[in-house]
Amino acid sequence: MQNNYLTITQLSKYLKYKFDSDINLQTVYLKGEISNFKAHTRGHYYFTLKDENSRINAVMFQSNASKCKFMPVDGMKVMVTGKVSVYEANGGYQIYVSDMLEDGVGNLYIAYEQLKKKLESEGLFDNSRKRKIVRMPRKIGIVTAPTGAAIRDILTTIKRRYPIATTILFPALVQGEYAAEDIAKKINMAQEYDLDTLIVGRGGGSIEDLWPFNEEVVARAIYNSRIPVISAVGHEVDFTIADFVADLRAPTPTAAAELAAVDINTVLEYLNTAKSRSYNAINNIIGRDKKMLDNIVSSYVFKKPSNVYEAWEQKLDMLIDRANNSINKIIELNRVRLFKFSESYVLNNPKMLYLPKLEYLKTLYSRVNKEINIILSDNRNRLFKCSGSYVLNNPSVLYKFNKQKLNSIISKLEVLNPLNTLARGYSIIRKDNKVISSIKSIKINDQIIVNLKDGDLYTKVMKVSEE
Repeated sequence: MQNNYLTITQLSKYLKYKFDSDINLQTVYLKGEISNFKAHTRGHYYFTLKDENSRINAVMFQSNASKCKFMPVDGMKVMVTGKVSVYEANGGYQIYVSDMLEDGVGNLYIAYEQLKKKLESEGLFDNSRKRKIVRMPRKIGIVTAPTGAAIRDILTTIKRRYPIATTILFPALVQGEYAAEDIAKKINMAQEYDLDTLIVGRGGGSIEDLWPFNEEVVARAIYNSRIPVISAVGHEVDFTIADFVADLRAPTPTAAAELAAVDINTVLEYLNTAKSRSYNAINNIIGRDKKMLDNIVSSYVFKKPSNVYEAWEQKLDMLIDRANNSINKIIELNRVRLFKFSESYVLNNPKMLYLPKLEYLKTLYSRVNKEINIILSDNRNRLFKCSGSYVLNNPSVLYKFNKQKLNSIISKLEVLNPLNTLARGYSIIRKDNKVISSIKSIKINDQIIVNLKDGDLYTKVMKVSEE
């Protein structure tokens, strides 16, 4: 009865035999989208080929991979040729690819590039808005799954490097349909806490597993965060939209923890070095000042300060003597000048100052009297001549002459008198107190004044007629 039971290896070998003996599976043509691509150091390609509903593991050994004319990447659509067989180690079937052709870019990759281009044009990736990470934070927030290697690596690294920091976990879905909204929700929730740094990420996985970090809602939540954000999504080769928006990208969750806080041992070492340097600097300053103080205390002046006073006292006496000598010289000089002035001829004979000017004044007086007498004599002669003239002796002649001249002037004025003109039937027309000399100055309905001989006529213009 026990002979009916097979081992796992026997079953895997049997299935492999069935696959390998089926002619329909020896040459298979498939097309699909690459996911979980990995290029092995030995030159082999390992990846998953999928469509909307199914997937199959694929391997392309180095002998065939070296002939491939392009480097496959996740999200790329390809057409492959190969055989389907069973991998005995895990009992799973897979396709062994012998040839691969590029068949365009997958839908996820297209969506990734479109969203990346959109957010970049809006400035979400600008380096100018990225903030520096606090090197010695008090509180670090972590948005990731509460279980798994990522949270363990982050907490272990922070505890080892910077144990004095407080960590707060915001557990979130990091995979699946509702993961993006949950990640964004937890990022927004973290803003209510007094955090210095926020780590957002997860461990490695396929492009589908990492896709929530390529969603727009997560990108905008990171962009709007007031807390500096470190992204830590997947492995070093994985780049997501969240990495471009974050203030700093870490290649792995462990690296994110290292970037979030400085190693406390480095800080302690720096503080010890600074402490030693400070002690040495202080001791050097104290030694230098002590030596300076000793020199001052042992100086000749400090021991006998009276010497300094005596020297200045002597200098003061010298200055006083010099000042007295200068004053005495000035007094003596002024005394001599005063004596010379008091003995001068002018001071003893003050008349010499005004006698010459008095003589000059008398001369001027004589000349003025002479000129006055000449003028009086001339005027007297003229008056005598006038007293004997015909006009002076017959003044009526002058009156008649002036009367005739006056009558002539009056006659001329009468001719020019405007009142005489008005008396002959003429008139003067005024508008706004101005004389009108042309019909062009008058318009219909204008108020005008007509000056006549015996009065003024106020009228309104009804019609204007030009010649």
